[in-house]
Amino acid sequence: MTSPGEASTYFRKGFGLKSEVQGDLAADYDGNIVDLLRSHDFRLTVGDVTVRLAKEFGFCYGVERAVDYAYQTRRKFPDRRVFLVGEIIHNPHVNDRLRAMGVEILMRPEPTGAFDFSALTTEDVVIMPAFGVTMDDFAALREVGCILVDTTCGSVLNVWKRVESYARDGFTALIHGKYYHEETRATASQVRKYPDGHYLIVRNMDETRLVCEYIEGRMSADALMQVFSRAVSAGFDPTRHLQRIGVANQTTMLARESLEIAAEVGAAIDRARGAEARTTDFRSFDTICSATQERQDAVRELIDEGVDVMVVIGGFNSSNTMSLAALCADTVPTYHIETASAIDPGKRSIHFRRAAIKHSEIDLVDWLPAGPVRVGITAGASTPNNKIGDVVRRVLETRGLAVP
Repeated sequence: MTSPGEASTYFRKGFGLKSEVQGDLAADYDGNIVDLLRSHDFRLTVGDVTVRLAKEFGFCYGVERAVDYAYQTRRKFPDRRVFLVGEIIHNPHVNDRLRAMGVEILMRPEPTGAFDFSALTTEDVVIMPAFGVTMDDFAALREVGCILVDTTCGSVLNVWKRVESYARDGFTALIHGKYYHEETRATASQVRKYPDGHYLIVRNMDETRLVCEYIEGRMSADALMQVFSRAVSAGFDPTRHLQRIGVANQTTMLARESLEIAAEVGAAIDRARGAEARTTDFRSFDTICSATQERQDAVRELIDEGVDVMVVIGGFNSSNTMSLAALCADTVPTYHIETASAIDPGKRSIHFRRAAIKHSEIDLVDWLPAGPVRVGITAGASTPNNKIGDVVRRVLETRGLAVP
């Protein structure tokens, strides 16, 4: 919330310039090939290749809003320096377009390091990304006195409210997410609104089971802290701060895993201290955003209907894209690529990231099976339609075919 005196330098609803930037947005991100697929029930058959697009894919409302506001900001302040706190979303094309428009992206020196705002002045304009920023970063920017444009996604704000309520009521927030991710860092910082607010971040079920071992008395506090030293709040004491737990999640995680994690923690409290303790000392709310859930549901439906391979498009640092790739890889050969340039039709090769294997990028020749093939395609919430269309084109070119 901002005070009346801050209102003139803090903006969350754009500048009323949506119609003025629509042409630029369409030119940079719309795609005719995606429109063609939509008009043919998300299916395109050329020769012996059938391309099927998941019915929910690509840009979500929160991403569209963030990118729209960034374009409006550049239009509103053509003569001022415009900065962005980290990447606006995790898509290289979108961030490169903003750089080309003269938006300077401030980056941390390391994943969990601090931003350097020392060069900012009151005359500068700073865009906060869809992931949000930490309370410390926000306070530092307010101290500078620059103009702030806040594009934080509404789904992220909903998680912030949940985590804040946990801290207010004396519950430690156990967050399913990546401790270094911008969104999770911003979310975790919300506990600091209360003097004894705390958090612990778990990456997956394996890490969750370690927390459960501690809850059930099968792991020491020291051993637990050795594992989670970078993923807990300052002053975290397991003996005090794992008595009452509220589960939340980074909005782009794999939904089914978030639900399983919550169930596992609740069951551990039940086993350790009984059903009454589970009722009084445990809270859980599914805070996966609707767009993330819809994209995961759509790709399950597509795979169930039958595809031979899946291509998942989105930044290698995009959490929601990685979740889609992991979901697909459970049942079908899956290729997570950042852009169409990863596919080389001449060499019949693809450069991709293997799902659920950190920093694992490889090249593969003859990745398309011989004979008639059904290629499923989906894209993370930060992938523009034109980039999806480029991938469809290159998939067909790999077989010497063209989009009709």
